[in-house]
Amino acid sequence: MSAGPVDEYTGVEGVADPGGNSLTDNLNLYYSDGDFAWIMTCSALVLLMVPGVGFFYSGLARRKSALALIWLALISIAVAGFQWFFWGYSLTFSHTGSAYIGDLSNFGLMKVLGQPSVGSSKIPDILFCLYQGMFAAITPALAIGAAADRGRMLPCIVFIFIWATIVYDPIAYWTWNANGWSFKMGGLDFAGGTPVHISSGAAALAYSLMLGKRAGYNKVNGLPYRPHNVTHVVLGTVFLWVGWFGFNGGSALASNMRAVMACVVTHIAACVGGLTWCLLDYRLERKWSTVGFCSGAIAGLVAITPGSGFVPPWSAFIFGVVGGVVCNFATKLKFLIGIDDALDIFAEHAVGGIVGNILTAFFAADYIAHLDGSTEIPGGWVNHHWVQLGYQIADSVAGFAYSFVLTCVILFLMNLIPGLSLRVSAEEEDIGLDDGQLGEFAYDYVEITRHIDGAGTGTSSSPLHSIKGAIPEKTV
Repeated sequence: MSAGPVDEYTGVEGVADPGGNSLTDNLNLYYSDGDFAWIMTCSALVLLMVPGVGFFYSGLARRKSALALIWLALISIAVAGFQWFFWGYSLTFSHTGSAYIGDLSNFGLMKVLGQPSVGSSKIPDILFCLYQGMFAAITPALAIGAAADRGRMLPCIVFIFIWATIVYDPIAYWTWNANGWSFKMGGLDFAGGTPVHISSGAAALAYSLMLGKRAGYNKVNGLPYRPHNVTHVVLGTVFLWVGWFGFNGGSALASNMRAVMACVVTHIAACVGGLTWCLLDYRLERKWSTVGFCSGAIAGLVAITPGSGFVPPWSAFIFGVVGGVVCNFATKLKFLIGIDDALDIFAEHAVGGIVGNILTAFFAADYIAHLDGSTEIPGGWVNHHWVQLGYQIADSVAGFAYSFVLTCVILFLMNLIPGLSLRVSAEEEDIGLDDGQLGEFAYDYVEITRHIDGAGTGTSSSPLHSIKGAIPEKTV
C-alpha cells in the first residue's frame, strides 16, 4: 500500500507543485514498490503493442506495401513520444485546466516528478507520464494504417504530431482527467474505449475518405485480394493480446485485485471474440479462418477495453460475442458508405469501441470498481443506474464526431501545403509504398532484379531495388 502523498493534495485543485525535492526527501518512500514494478511492466507491454499493430496491418495488406505499415507504426512511437514530452502530457494530464483541455504547467515535463498523479495517488506523475505515453503512441499508430497502399510517408509524420495534439490529447483529457467534462458527467472508460479506439477508428475512416479509393477499387468487392502474410497477422495478434494485459490491467494504476480482474475479463473477451468471428466466417465458406480468429480476438479486446475495470467476469462472455458479431458485420459498412477503409480499422476499433462503451453501461458493477479499495461508482444497469447508458452514448458520439471532423479538417489543410500532399503518385501506387516511399522491401524475394553496381535499366523509382525492368547481366 502507498504510504500517502508527498504533500497534502486535494485532487486537481490548485497549481502543480515542483513535484518534491529528492535532495531533502526520499520520494520513493511515499509509494509502493509493487505498484511501481507493475506499472513499469505494463508500460513495456503497451509499447510492445505498437509494433504488433504494424505486423498485424502488414500481414493484412499487400506485399508491396508491407514494410511501410511496419515503418509507420515505429514512426508513431517516435513522433508521439516527442509530442508527449513536449506538451502532450501537460495538455492531457496537467493538474489544472478547463473542462476541455489542460494547460502547459507541465510543458517539457517540468514539475513532473514525485507529486501524486492525476490518475491515481498511488503513483507519481513521472510514472503516470511514462505509462500514458504508450497510449499516446499506439493511438495514432492504429489510425495511420489508413494510409495503406496510397499514403505518402512525410504527411503521415506531420499528421501524427498534429493529430495527437488537437484530437487525442483533448479526448483523453475529458475522459480521464478529473477536470474533464465526460469524467465529471459520469462517463465510464477504464482503458480507452473513446480516447484510443473510437478516436483512432474515426480518424482512419476520415483519412481513407480524404485519400480517396485505391486504384482498382470496386464498390461491391473492394480490392478482393487475400492478406499477403497470415503469419504476420498472427504475430501481430500475439503482441497485441499479450500487450493488452498491460493496456487494461495497468489502467488500475496499481498492483491490486482490480488490475487482476481487468486482466481476467480481457482474456475471456479475446477468447470468445476469436471463436465468434471464426464461427461467423465458417458458416459462409465451411473453412476455419486464421485471419478470422485473429480479427475476432482483436474485436473482443477492443470491446472489453472501456469496461475492463468495471464489469464482472461473466459479462466478458457477452462483450466477446457482441464485439465479434457486430465488428464482423461492420466490415461491410465501407461498401455502403463508399469509403475504402483498406484494413477495416473503422469496423474493428470505432465500432468495437462504441460497442464496448454501450455494454459498459449495462454491466458496470460498483463492487468490481471498488476492488482497488477506493473507487466508488453508481454502476450501470446491473446496479439499476439507468442514466449510465446516456452518459456512455454521449461520450461515444462526442469522441467519434470530434475525431472524424477534426481529422478531415487537418488533412484538408495539410493537402493544401506544398510538399504535404497526402497521396502518392499513380506510379508509386503501382509499384507500392515500399519501393516508392522507402526504397526497401519486407521480403528480398519480391525483387526480380537487384543491381550490384547501382547501374541498370530498371524503370523503378529506386534503381538499387528494382522490381521492374529488364534483367541486367549481373544479378543476384
